[in-house]
Amino acid sequence: MRADFDGAEDIRRAWLAGLAPDPALTVSEWADRHRILSSRAASEAGPYRTARTPYLREIMDALSPSDPARRIVFMKAAQIGATEAGNNWLGYCIHHAPGPFLLVQPTVETAKRLSQQRIAPLIEESPALRERISPARSKDSGNTIMAKRFPGGQLVLTGANSAVGLRSMPARWIFLDEVDAYPGDVDGEGDPIALAEARCASFGHRAKLFLASTPTIAGASRIEREFEASDQRRYHVPCPHCGALQWLRFERLRWEKGRPETAHYVCEHCEEAIEERFKTQMMAEENGACWMPTADAETRQKAEASGIKGYHLNALYSPLGWLSWAEIARKWEEAAGNDETLQAIKNTILGEPWQERGEAPDWERLYERREDWPTGKVPERGLFLTAGADVQKDRIEIDVWAWGRGLESWLIDHIVIDGGPAEPASWTELTALLGRIWQHENGAFLKIGKLAIDTGYESAAVYSWARRQSSAQVIPIKGVEGFNRASPVTGPTYVDATEGGKRIRRGAKLWTIATAVFKSETYRYLRLPRPTDEDVADGATPPPGSIHLPGWVNSEWLKQLTAEQLVTKRDRRGFAKLEWQSLRERNEALDCRVYARAAAWVFGADRWPEHTWRSLERQVGIEPAEVSPAEDHDAPTEEQAPAETPTAGVPLAPRRKRRVYTPSIMR
Repeated sequence: MRADFDGAEDIRRAWLAGLAPDPALTVSEWADRHRILSSRAASEAGPYRTARTPYLREIMDALSPSDPARRIVFMKAAQIGATEAGNNWLGYCIHHAPGPFLLVQPTVETAKRLSQQRIAPLIEESPALRERISPARSKDSGNTIMAKRFPGGQLVLTGANSAVGLRSMPARWIFLDEVDAYPGDVDGEGDPIALAEARCASFGHRAKLFLASTPTIAGASRIEREFEASDQRRYHVPCPHCGALQWLRFERLRWEKGRPETAHYVCEHCEEAIEERFKTQMMAEENGACWMPTADAETRQKAEASGIKGYHLNALYSPLGWLSWAEIARKWEEAAGNDETLQAIKNTILGEPWQERGEAPDWERLYERREDWPTGKVPERGLFLTAGADVQKDRIEIDVWAWGRGLESWLIDHIVIDGGPAEPASWTELTALLGRIWQHENGAFLKIGKLAIDTGYESAAVYSWARRQSSAQVIPIKGVEGFNRASPVTGPTYVDATEGGKRIRRGAKLWTIATAVFKSETYRYLRLPRPTDEDVADGATPPPGSIHLPGWVNSEWLKQLTAEQLVTKRDRRGFAKLEWQSLRERNEALDCRVYARAAAWVFGADRWPEHTWRSLERQVGIEPAEVSPAEDHDAPTEEQAPAETPTAGVPLAPRRKRRVYTPSIMR
């Protein structure tokens, strides 16, 4: 992204404006006086009222130039007003403290969406801002989707995935929104937070950074790390019965099992039940509600010396009419036993990082749970195939997986191509594998829909082979650190590969995958319980995500599948960091599984609507179950639609002679 704000004179004026005296008005006072919420961007249109979300007052006022804090951290639940607090800060800066303002979203696309859905209404509905920013339709207005000029400064929006956008301008004010969704590295130039933070170096102690996010994985969460380095403030509210202050914890929300409508809070001091109708009264500042630091004395002292204030808030504080305690209780009961749903609740409702289980499953237990189905056959519920290829010095190992609804999966084949990447015959054999077919239990024949191949070893050779194949079937991949569950696969980007010393203008299409996400998912799926024989006789099926291993896999393959564990390490500053470490030398089975899973993600299996699954079932000869008219007509949204129409296979009449490819790992 290229910002309009790149002229030397504009920079000089903005910098000088940033040195001007700041007004005494606070951000919350400005919002109550000038902010108008648009019906296009808010569920409650009209004048902004801080009293509706009183917990945001101190956070907004800490963003005021008069407050000494330089770094404000907000670890929070979803949908409690954090982005609107940041928008109020933006409006205040445009009106009363003009200067260069950088607003960073996880991606350029989300930044565009924020500009159109939130920033545009903010300006249009607030007269104090409308008179300072020319309409976008006017000639040379300086008002575009990604850059908005105003007297004394300019707003630039960008994505954390754009190194160009992050280094486009000096900035006095920086709003980093949803930092846990940022990539670990942006265009090879480092951490996006560090890149953005470098923009305010010239403003010194007059600069401010606001970091807000819903947390993700404990030990890998950026906002958790930032919050731990702060004074760790929590919003304390008085009990309506005894008046004692406390911050609301999920553990003290109680209800009768199966009756979430009975949810109430139990005071930690007097043990009296508090009904939710008291919440507005409890959160009112005039009744004593306030933020209190909870960090230990040493951490608080360091945070104060560094100008850091940190805030944590969960959805138990959500104002009446938003998310109720009964709804939180209902969601918790519905999530019982489902780690993915529980993580979503932990992150988005409790505003807390999820503690990932990283211990490796017991390979002996997996050996005992192997299942029998004909070698080389795809079981009935398997609907399409993907493969993962791991390139080693002397061989290429490939695992072929079948996938069904709910990401249920079956290991179909394991192939070892001897010779390694230096041997042309190895690549010839791998090319032939792309045309190989496997028979479905119902008689159809399936080919590999997508094969993901790692580029970590002999990348030039991998790129050279991949360019000669169809990019719809072959996807070169590169693994990166991080637990970005929202977007574990990104790309593709073109790689300027070299072959024989010659640079190729448009190289292979490279996909980047967060391997930690798929390793954690694989281990979680391997732990899922299986229905008993009696349950199966009654029509029960395995839970979504179940991984089925055939009887022909041996102990060596299973040891490779369970060869890593997730450990917590601490950096030089004492911050926790999650890292996958190998328990043994060989882990090809786990790597191939991760690559095949990434291929299924690229295929679109995580986002397909009902009618896509029904189409795949028809292709392999399964009569789809009856569905409701609503399900029958659900069209994929723009984000759900796969990049191409998936093809499970073409039902063909079995031939008399067909070569059977025997798996190389036998019992």
